[in-house]
Amino acid sequence: MRILIGAVAALAVTAGAALANEFERVPPVTHAATQKECGECHMAYQPGLLPASSWNRIMDGLSDHFGENASLPAETAATIRNYLTQNAGSGDGRLIRITEQRWWQRKHDFDPAIWTRKTVGAKSNCEACHRTAARGLYEDD
Repeated sequence: MRILIGAVAALAVTAGAALANEFERVPPVTHAATQKECGECHMAYQPGLLPASSWNRIMDGLSDHFGENASLPAETAATIRNYLTQNAGSGDGRLIRITEQRWWQRKHDFDPAIWTRKTVGAKSNCEACHRTAARGLYEDD
């Protein structure tokens, strides 16, 4: 009985750690077109940071991509969409901003003044605090 209780306790601790780290380590962007096209204006965000429905909404709205025209040739857009949706993570598919996802807000419950610091500039500037963000490593730095 002790062994069973110990095994269950160990499993609970391991599962808790895995859940806590779900968004601290995500597979990096390995798709060349996504890296090139998205990375021209901002860090190419890893597909695992949003659910597939969010990526579809983003790809459907490239003509007004957060105030910019990010339209792409149809074939390029299709390959990027496929890569993003096939490698997507979890979250609220109604939201297209990573920074509006509940998991993100829980991890970034800071004084609002942080986002206006010159060295940060915006909530979307992951690399300001997570120097290895482009590689999918978001552990606390």
